[in-house]
Amino acid sequence: MIPILLGLALATSSLKDIEDRLLPPVQLEGRSQMKFRLADRMKYHRVPAVGVAVIKAGKLEWTAAWGTLEADGTRKADANTMFQAASISKPVAALAALHMAQNGNFALDDDVNTTLKTWKVPAFNFPGKVTLRELLSHFAGLTVHGFGGYAAGEPVPTVPQILDGVPPSNSKPIRVDVAPGTVWRYSGGGYTVIQQMLIDKSGMSFPDLMDRMVLKRIGMTHSAYSQPLDDLYQDNAARGHRSDGAMIKGRWHTYPEMAAAGLWTTPSDLAKFLIEVRSASHGESNKAIDRSMAQEMLKIQMGSYGLGLGIEGERAEQWFGHGGSNEGFKCDMRMYLESGDGVVVMTNGDSGSALAREIERAVADAYGLPGLKPEVKKVVTVSPAHLARLAGEYSLEGLHLKVSVKGGGITVLSRIQAVPAEFLPQSETEFFPTVDGLGNIKFAIGPDGKVNEFSLFGSTAKRASER
Repeated sequence: MIPILLGLALATSSLKDIEDRLLPPVQLEGRSQMKFRLADRMKYHRVPAVGVAVIKAGKLEWTAAWGTLEADGTRKADANTMFQAASISKPVAALAALHMAQNGNFALDDDVNTTLKTWKVPAFNFPGKVTLRELLSHFAGLTVHGFGGYAAGEPVPTVPQILDGVPPSNSKPIRVDVAPGTVWRYSGGGYTVIQQMLIDKSGMSFPDLMDRMVLKRIGMTHSAYSQPLDDLYQDNAARGHRSDGAMIKGRWHTYPEMAAAGLWTTPSDLAKFLIEVRSASHGESNKAIDRSMAQEMLKIQMGSYGLGLGIEGERAEQWFGHGGSNEGFKCDMRMYLESGDGVVVMTNGDSGSALAREIERAVADAYGLPGLKPEVKKVVTVSPAHLARLAGEYSLEGLHLKVSVKGGGITVLSRIQAVPAEFLPQSETEFFPTVDGLGNIKFAIGPDGKVNEFSLFGSTAKRASER
């Protein structure tokens, strides 16, 4: 598979390291390191296209794209192919809010109802007020985690309809049900409040204000908060795909919740965003916000979250970033504060998160990024007879699962998976996954020696005959 590259100086050996050396979440003790080919993993995960940008010492090192805009299609993805950024829309929208706050439109700790005009945060039975700081950092006590978008042909609600959860909105009302400032809880609903707040204060449409206050300022030339997607961009936009490889009906969903989920962009444009935030925090740029505001953005407010960005690690391993998950699109980005190194991965498949992690580990291995190494696991030997006792049909919260024996371990397949997930034994009853996004499986052996259930993510799967 030949990647389509942006016209930048490219270390061919490093690109080859990425293409041929994707890494799983685990390495097996005493065995040679497992490595995957990118083309094989795209096929395995049913992801038609993937775009990657690598940042080195605060500069874009290279960007590349592999695959096609849609499964079974012929139009190749390139470095300017746009993907839905999903929740990565939030930190980019946060930059606009901070830009307006810096310019005196409102303060981070003001009651947002003093700025909101079209809609107000309804009264709540808790002390305190809802502030922009709390909304940006997910501790305003607001409901609604995320949004499913609107399929082609479905009516699209206005922002006030979404905020109140009235038809044709397909999400619940956005309300304060926990005292503001007391609990960290991820809320796409909170970012929809921010969206209306910025519209009310600026008097502009949200796509226009984002274009003016952020995208043009930092050179994100292949990005737009365009919902539904403008015809201008459709020719080179990746189509979303389900985990079985089927394309989303109508190619993609529309997200009127633009601040929370509505950005269309490229890996290189997101790299520009990461570079700008870090540069501003070092006093090296002020295209959107100045040094003090950038440092506030990168300061943990509650949990492990700053003003729009997740922040993890310490010292040389501290990084900031965000992930994204829309229907048919998965993406991730991170940048290390000290070194200025980073990586962005965007995909057009529902199983793209696992692929993104494998790519990120390959980039980390090639460029020496910290904190992304596979975990070393020891595999124990389990007899074929015992493994056979575990095999069978199980039901987990209404989801049918088939457990099969493969080699010295097991596989688990559900109707929502394209391929079975492999698990290897660390004991006779506990098995760990060899792919991202899954937890350990622990089987329970009854007093009669039979295996009729197992636990996964705190839930219990029952053998079909035992339901």
